[in-house]
Amino acid sequence: MSTWLAALKDLHTSATPAVLVTVATSQGSTPREAGARMVYTASDQYDTIGGGHLEWRAAQIARAMLDADPVLPGSVRRLERIALGPSLGQCCGGVVFLAFERVDRVREPNTGLLLNALEQHWRDGIDVWRAVALESETPTLLYELEGEACDHSAPDNGLTATMFRDANGTHIATDRDGQRWLLDRCRAHQPQVVLFGAGHVGAAIVRVLGTLPCRILWVDEREDMFPADLPLQVTLEATDVPNAMVDQAEPGAYFLVMTHSHALDQQLSERILKRKDIAWFGLIGSYTKRKQFEHRLQERGIKPEQLNKMTCPIGIPGIYGKEPASIAIAVVAQLMQLWELRAQQPQRKPGVVLATHLLDGRH
Repeated sequence: MSTWLAALKDLHTSATPAVLVTVATSQGSTPREAGARMVYTASDQYDTIGGGHLEWRAAQIARAMLDADPVLPGSVRRLERIALGPSLGQCCGGVVFLAFERVDRVREPNTGLLLNALEQHWRDGIDVWRAVALESETPTLLYELEGEACDHSAPDNGLTATMFRDANGTHIATDRDGQRWLLDRCRAHQPQVVLFGAGHVGAAIVRVLGTLPCRILWVDEREDMFPADLPLQVTLEATDVPNAMVDQAEPGAYFLVMTHSHALDQQLSERILKRKDIAWFGLIGSYTKRKQFEHRLQERGIKPEQLNKMTCPIGIPGIYGKEPASIAIAVVAQLMQLWELRAQQPQRKPGVVLATHLLDGRH
């Protein structure tokens, strides 16, 4: 789960008032895109909307809202236009519209239900819209991508399905009565990464992946190897039959194999390569390990075109350190390249090799 949502859930549990700040829309060059979010309390902040003077100004506004009487106008929700060049002296020079929402369990007892619903959509890999009335205290509602309210008993609030369907991301919309709304697209953690191995390298990779928009299924036979404090987009699977988890992964998943056993690595590799719908498969090891595996897997009926889907060594070229953190950075960078390429070429089907230069790993 993203840091802002994790923070809101923790703050809700402790009954700590907070302000959620969302980049509602922007013009020109700006530090972050629409949909970037961060959370302020009276003393702390979580996540980022771009740093620098923009966040300093956002903190001023958010903490003024927390200090104000909630009955005063603009103390619960407000929209602020901030010109980065003239007002803040930043080099970006663009204009950012920030939406501020006070989140207070005492005033809004149903907030926990909303946060739980957001978390569930994240876990299920389903995008969802938050509809936030900027000029009233109408309760925030969740909408499916096609513009249908998740709560079928929700009253008609002047929003139409086209306001959601015709938009690609977070934006400001005006309802039938002329009232402005923040329609905030909360993107699910995609894609799915299935990581076999809870050793030092696996743990380092999960720490980095946990800061990125993806869902992680982390598999190992040794339950005591998993750390206790993990991001909520990480699902743990301690099992004596890790091979079975290959079949349970969703179509288009990205696989990483780095267990404590070469024999298990080989079994997993064979099972992964037999799937026709994988997006990518990376195996930790040297070129020598790759050649050995290719020979053994061919003896077990794996064809050359299937072996071409195996990336070994893994990691982007140019990072050759063997420390777990170095390997993690190289491997996650490789995954990010693949994800960026996938975003540019959405018509590609899972399992297609995206770019041969991305397969030239080093670990």
